[in-house]
Amino acid sequence: MKRTMPLVGFAAMLLLFGAGYSPAAASSGSGKAEGFIYGTVETEGGHRYTGIIRWGDEEAFWDDLFNSDKTKLPYIDRQPEDQRKRRDVHVLGFHIGYDWDEGCCRQFVARFGDIAEIRPEGGEKVDVRMKTGTTYHLDDGSNDIGAELQIEDPELGAVNIEWKRIERITFAAAPGSARPEDTRLYGEVATEDGVFRGFVQWDSQECLGTDKLDGYSEDGKLSLAMGRIRSIEKKGRSSSGVEMRDGRKFELHGTNDVDSSIRGIFVEDERYGRVKVSWDAFRRVDFNEGSATGRGYADYKPAKELHAKVTDKDGKTWKGRIIFDLDESESWEMLDGKHRGVEYSIPFEMVRSIERVDDDSSAVTLKTGRDLKLEETQDVTERNAGVLVLQEGSASEHYVAWDRVDKIEFD
Repeated sequence: MKRTMPLVGFAAMLLLFGAGYSPAAASSGSGKAEGFIYGTVETEGGHRYTGIIRWGDEEAFWDDLFNSDKTKLPYIDRQPEDQRKRRDVHVLGFHIGYDWDEGCCRQFVARFGDIAEIRPEGGEKVDVRMKTGTTYHLDDGSNDIGAELQIEDPELGAVNIEWKRIERITFAAAPGSARPEDTRLYGEVATEDGVFRGFVQWDSQECLGTDKLDGYSEDGKLSLAMGRIRSIEKKGRSSSGVEMRDGRKFELHGTNDVDSSIRGIFVEDERYGRVKVSWDAFRRVDFNEGSATGRGYADYKPAKELHAKVTDKDGKTWKGRIIFDLDESESWEMLDGKHRGVEYSIPFEMVRSIERVDDDSSAVTLKTGRDLKLEETQDVTERNAGVLVLQEGSASEHYVAWDRVDKIEFD
């Protein structure tokens, strides 16, 4: 989901998949609705609508991400004043220095499958209750809040509900009788950082077979059903070559579906979690036909607290429950980082260890054994606010500044 840039402070100017699960193997399934978001929407008018839910014209599956901003950061005051750094930002070509207010603008990113209930609280505020029972008070941060929801009610058909009319959304597993009328996109995305395989969300939006790829050809504007496309190949910054399943080929330009203004290409890759491929990194996607829709709601078990051993540069260790970046504390939360134009959002439940390399990067080892070098984001660079260790067997806690961290090994 696209996020909006918070302006407060300078206004004066993705294991994610359980062991043995394979989307490719699941493609021989019956095409049931397991992977689709499903639940009941209650309105302020007292009505209830139950069925498969499409969030705006974007998210449709349990592994899709709900984004917002956290309004409360209970551990942020553990960071010593001298550890808080002045930040720089570029806005419309202007260079601005400012003191970051750590009390706002921390992202909340969760898979829909980890959420039990969402309650709009007026305006852009919302309360989100996780399967663990923990409730987060959120405010704005993306167009997930304010989106119009479409519910495929089996008795009424498609019902569209405006956000301001919603009282509560309660999620549940889709019943066996549910039969979606659409298919999910799956394919292989070739990039400078390798090939990613999994469910695809094109332009951070199109994820169903009936969603449309828009572009201009020599014959005029075309809107092509994604499910009828065999491949899309980048032809430069301004166009793409599109091959249909019937063999016809087009070169399209002029929209953010087919040029460098694309909002990113999501791939739900079981090896890494969710990756977002930039246009610079993208080379080609080849779509595969299949009826898989992803893991069901029951497959997302209630998360666990993060526990780890933290070793500092002097070899001293602390073991216990940790608050990573003075923010993330549960296994559903995401470790974010970038490498060669690909942005990784990895649930902590998939992470075995994080080793600080330097101010600009960290080495991450996943429980699958795969190694990544991640850069640029706050989680893996000097912008990290540090790690708080709530030591086991005592009421004491120990703060480790990020520039003192050597390695974090998760239980």
